[in-house]
Amino acid sequence: MDFIKKTWWKIITVILVLYTIIGGLLFDVPRLAILNETIRNLYFHVTMWFAMVIILFISMIYSIKYLHKNNPIHDAAANEFANVGLLLGVLGLGTGSIWARFTWGAWWVNDPQLNSAAIAVLIYLAYAVLRNSIEDEQRRGTVSGVYNIFAFAAFIPLLFVLPRMAENSLHPGKGGNPGFNAYDLDSKLRLVFYPAVVGWTLLGVWLASLRIRIKALYLKTEH
Repeated sequence: MDFIKKTWWKIITVILVLYTIIGGLLFDVPRLAILNETIRNLYFHVTMWFAMVIILFISMIYSIKYLHKNNPIHDAAANEFANVGLLLGVLGLGTGSIWARFTWGAWWVNDPQLNSAAIAVLIYLAYAVLRNSIEDEQRRGTVSGVYNIFAFAAFIPLLFVLPRMAENSLHPGKGGNPGFNAYDLDSKLRLVFYPAVVGWTLLGVWLASLRIRIKALYLKTEH
């Protein structure tokens, strides 16, 4: 946990997030039918979902560590990373809904990818409700830790496997539709896409680390 106290990675985070916002709004993008300028949402909608997957994976690792060592800081870390992952998921759904409105003509359509994403977010909302319903700290950590592991195990097929099996998906790369790589032969999108994934992920780690440090201070004052 000493890593979170360093300054250098926070500076990199700020630079990458600013680069994502500026590049996402101003850099040249491929001119594609239907998508047009809305393709810029790729730097926000898709990259936030990638960051969410990484953040929720970290949350699951901390749940495993808590169940192994029963350290309350590990439970706090699992909870805070899950909260940040949930925030990124909600932002991903919001930006996706905006994208759908301007490309598919509706805020929400009956698309397997959208429905699976909504179910995945609801699973982690249930995780938050479960934690708040248990008063005993040790029991809360154990029950929510087990739930968190199974939640992530369900989350991956919901987001990456089941939508690819559907034939009626509108998403690029799903349902027989070509992905962005098939369109973007000059790799313009990658100039911002990959830095954006790293930037949003580090920002999520930063937010979670602040909450974890607050919880650590609270635990010290209790004992």
